[in-house]
Amino acid sequence: MEALLAGIIASLTGCGVYLLLRAYTFPVVLGLTLLSYAVNLFLFATGRLTVGQPAVISADAPGYADPLPQALVLTAIVIAFGMTAFVIMLALKARAALGNDHVDGRPDDGGADRPLPHRDHAGKEEA
Repeated sequence: MEALLAGIIASLTGCGVYLLLRAYTFPVVLGLTLLSYAVNLFLFATGRLTVGQPAVISADAPGYADPLPQALVLTAIVIAFGMTAFVIMLALKARAALGNDHVDGRPDDGGADRPLPHRDHAGKEEA
């Protein structure tokens, strides 16, 4: 079971890094999401899940479940949600300002050696 979980974490991490290296904003957002899923699984796996154990220690309980990994995963989920919302809004603003969703703001026509046009606050090109 540990090998399966390690394989899932490794594949999520690998796919997330691959998508982070893409040139468009939507794959970058998906890559960040997959990386956050991998981190959540890793944090959850480090807690050594126990079945049928109480979370609060009592005098007659033979053991207990560690609540710290659950708290860490819950915190990581909230942080990942906020980060994803921020990156999506940043990508939408960049799309509106630059006219495309390339992470560098460059057009797709191979004009990498041309400078980017300067735009004013209204999004119009300046001369």
